Amino acid sequence: MTAVHIFSWMIVQIASWVILSVGLIQNALYSVQLYAAWFELRDHSQAEDSESAWQLLISEIAMPITLIVPAHNEAASIVANVRAMLSLRYPDLEIIVVNDGSKDDTVGVLVDAFGLHQVDRAYDLALQHLPIIQLYGSPLYKRLLVVDKEYGNKADAINAGINLARNPLFCVIDADSLLEVESLLASVRPFMEDPKHMIAVGGTIRVINDCTINGGHVHATTLPQRVVPLVQYMEYLRSFLISRLAWSRWGMLSIISGAFGIFRRDIALEVQGFSTDTVAEDYELVIKMHRYMREQKRPYTMRYVPEPVCWTEAPETLRVLGSQRKRWHRGALEVFFKHGKMLLNPKYGKVGVLGFSSSLIMDVLGPIVEICGYILIPVFWLTGQLSVDFALAYLALSFIFGIFISVCTLILEEMELYRVPTAKDLSLLAGIAILENFGYRQLTNIWRFMGFWEFINKKKHWGNMTRKGFSPHVNTQSA
Repeated sequence: MTAVHIFSWMIVQIASWVILSVGLIQNALYSVQLYAAWFELRDHSQAEDSESAWQLLISEIAMPITLIVPAHNEAASIVANVRAMLSLRYPDLEIIVVNDGSKDDTVGVLVDAFGLHQVDRAYDLALQHLPIIQLYGSPLYKRLLVVDKEYGNKADAINAGINLARNPLFCVIDADSLLEVESLLASVRPFMEDPKHMIAVGGTIRVINDCTINGGHVHATTLPQRVVPLVQYMEYLRSFLISRLAWSRWGMLSIISGAFGIFRRDIALEVQGFSTDTVAEDYELVIKMHRYMREQKRPYTMRYVPEPVCWTEAPETLRVLGSQRKRWHRGALEVFFKHGKMLLNPKYGKVGVLGFSSSLIMDVLGPIVEICGYILIPVFWLTGQLSVDFALAYLALSFIFGIFISVCTLILEEMELYRVPTAKDLSLLAGIAILENFGYRQLTNIWRFMGFWEFINKKKHWGNMTRKGFSPHVNTQSA
């Protein structure tokens, strides 16, 4: 055997074992997360605890919350959304809608629907943001404030809302999303149980496509009728019910969705609010909080609570979904490298040593290695440089573990939360849990790889998201 053949054989072996090893580590982590998620759900479930929610509703101890709703070109759904927020069951709530330079009539429809007029309000410019053009209020809806400001981005709009907020807690919710009526009551309970140390709480995001909306609330839940949002429904279940529950149990929760998260205002101010230089401002805020509290050596905790649900509209085409996923992955990489000093740094505790190590494997290396696996394993096998047994082992590992985790997610969902409407729907989701591993998972990794390429090329554009809104036959474009 020549030196060239030996070198070629060594490259094949190293590449093959790297691909297989990363896959094994990923799937081992998923398995451990599944186990931890079950214990967390068992210990902290509020699914059947309606009495506590009622007691909070009628009590005077519920901590005041400000809802901050960043809005850009949301005329299609903003009125229904605000009406739903005004009817939320919570004793002390203010709602701040921040219109971030919309090109449609977002402000106009709000003014007409709620009888708004121009108002003055004093506030500190604690966080920097682009200028506010006008504030609007109404004597009929005293809890509602509408802010019209120059166009910045979502993070800039949220910072303006934080400056204007008057309550110790604030909740960020997307303008194209709807909260269930008791979501805030369930979300605030961790702050009530540990007011000294709790600094952030995240809730669950579910897909609203094809659900029946009545009076600004989800009247009847059904599974999406189209394949693309249906696959995302399963994906959201797995992401929230397994991954975030597990990280929450381990004290390493690093992602609280920008569509629905509650934060302590004072800590947000101390870390300078949401960063405007990343498209993953929600993820980055949580990491900043971890980093700041560790550097200040202050005890703290964050928690994910699965019962409070925020319903959001998922992309219905692969083009829009691909744009979203590329942006998500680009944002994850921006945050990882911006706070790279936390990686394996004992100063930052479990978040730095374990959390960032997981992000390195899952977000930085994962897409690259999986794409290489899709290409190199078949090539090595076809050229006779790799045994059939190894190729089959790699394929089996990829598909069987993916199916196993998804099916176990459904089992956990049905055992604890009972959110899937019917047995027929549960069977359909079980089928999706199997089928998504044959095409969709690979496509997602391609999008993530493209997101990596966009990150390397320092792309900053947010991308377009087409929405139907909560009124039929209405579409809007959100940049």
